[in-house]
Amino acid sequence: MRIYAFNGDADGLCALVQLRLAEGDGLESPGDLLVTGVKRDIQLLARVQAKAGDDCTVLDVSLDSNREDLLRLLASGVRVRYFDHHFAGEIPHHPRLEASIDAGREFCTSILVDRALEGRHRRWAAVGAFGDHLTKQARQLAESAGVKDTGVDELAHLGIVLNYNAYGESISDLHAAPDMLAAEMLCYRDPLDFVHCSGWYSRLCRGYDDDMERARHVVPTHAAPGAILVELPDEAWARRTSGTLANGLADAHPTSAIAIVSRRTDGYVVSLRVPSDSSIGADEFCRRFPTGGGRRAAAGINRLPSSHLAEFRHAFEAQFRLTD
Repeated sequence: MRIYAFNGDADGLCALVQLRLAEGDGLESPGDLLVTGVKRDIQLLARVQAKAGDDCTVLDVSLDSNREDLLRLLASGVRVRYFDHHFAGEIPHHPRLEASIDAGREFCTSILVDRALEGRHRRWAAVGAFGDHLTKQARQLAESAGVKDTGVDELAHLGIVLNYNAYGESISDLHAAPDMLAAEMLCYRDPLDFVHCSGWYSRLCRGYDDDMERARHVVPTHAAPGAILVELPDEAWARRTSGTLANGLADAHPTSAIAIVSRRTDGYVVSLRVPSDSSIGADEFCRRFPTGGGRRAAAGINRLPSSHLAEFRHAFEAQFRLTD
């Protein structure tokens, strides 16, 4: 059996599509298993039951967050191929583990897969990089793959709406389930054909436009030099826009840290962006809280209890507020 465990955001989806296209397989090959979910559903290997001789590919979820189950699978005789760009901690040395992990600011999982595949499906890698807010790297990838002018802008928008769709407390918050999107995307070797021909792309764009119109009326809850915090209402549209809103505010306020706090049934979800010259990475700050993690420029807290919200606000402002 082959198992593919992948983050449901743009980067995870585009990493998966690159690999499956390169392997020449349809998504629903007999015996294959897909394990995915919303963006914050990252402990995917806990849901993987496999036996000796099986192969598991893991894409765009932290090794550190899946360490116990990764070791369980390796001990069971499973071969694991792991691509990721989040904080990993110590990477196990094991003959059945092939790890391509780099937490450098210039990388996302789609770029790591593109490197492994020597650019065989680079246009999809560009889409993943655009979705992960690596605009400079994404444009370079697109242009090196022969995409020009409006085509680059189309790939950028595809990455943004794929990423936007993944933010939600559950699959019911999303316009499209990630496994369904993966099946649709694999019908198109060129993502520009997906843009021009897929009805799902049009549906995502309509949802994105409607939600972002609402998000434009959101005002920061706390705004101080260097630290901007926005608390969103308990609405599906707000959860879907949280990542895009964080990226937009980070672009508009490059010297400030941005925290987007979204309600969920058991507390809050936090999306954090920090300036490029920040003395502390977003991932390091978020790891102060249980379920926190990510990468240096962009990270989050998957479940922040309501009783800890005041503590988070205080820590955020104390860490990032600029002083004279």
